[in-house]
Amino acid sequence: MAWSFHRNTPVYLQIAQRLKNEILRGTYPPGSQIPTVRALAVEAAVNPNTVQHAFAALEAEGLLCSPGTQGRFVTEDEAVLAKCKHESLTHLTQELIRMAGEISVSKEELIHLIEEADV
Repeated sequence: MAWSFHRNTPVYLQIAQRLKNEILRGTYPPGSQIPTVRALAVEAAVNPNTVQHAFAALEAEGLLCSPGTQGRFVTEDEAVLAKCKHESLTHLTQELIRMAGEISVSKEELIHLIEEADV
């Protein structure tokens, strides 16, 4: 998938968020190796330092680990993965409620719309 970045969020955070989503989606399952800094920098057309910063952020969250010089791997700690998924869903839910409120949609209406949705 092509990479595109917005101006209002640092690029390294956008890279970290995309990788986090791919990890939580299962694109990179627990224990799997992720692309190298250089490979991802080329793919995203960014400076390798930017990718390194994104990886450091994901390591700080516990999603990635780097045992020695073998590369980086997705954590196998199910508790960490569950916590990250819960935090991501909470953030998305809060954002949806905020946006719905901006157009005068109540939580109750929103819940009804979600229950009706055929996804």
